[in-house]
Amino acid sequence: MSEKSLNFFGDAENCPVRNVMDRFGDKWSTLVLLLLEDQGVMRFNELHKTIKSVSQKMLSVTLKSLEADGLILRKQYPEIPPRVEYRLSERGQSLIPHIQSLVAWANQHMPEIKKSRASYSS
Repeated sequence: MSEKSLNFFGDAENCPVRNVMDRFGDKWSTLVLLLLEDQGVMRFNELHKTIKSVSQKMLSVTLKSLEADGLILRKQYPEIPPRVEYRLSERGQSLIPHIQSLVAWANQHMPEIKKSRASYSS
């Protein structure tokens, strides 16, 4: 890798890889994207009930971040009570195969990773 590439990847703010991976390094974004890919359209409460361990505040922050990145679309209906639905955008849909590949890799290698961690910490 060239020095120019190393400097580029070392710049967290401007490096596209680090920037995108930072989003998926959080606890909930990948799960939300995979749920929306599986279910199509979901409301906030449906997401919250499905991901039982996420707080409402954290789910809200996650959804706003994914929407800001253009990975999901939020549609609010002018009804009382308000109804808001979330779905993947085209950009989000284009990311799903890459997430699925990462999930498959993690599932395949997790047993060996656990063994390595156990032997490292002993």
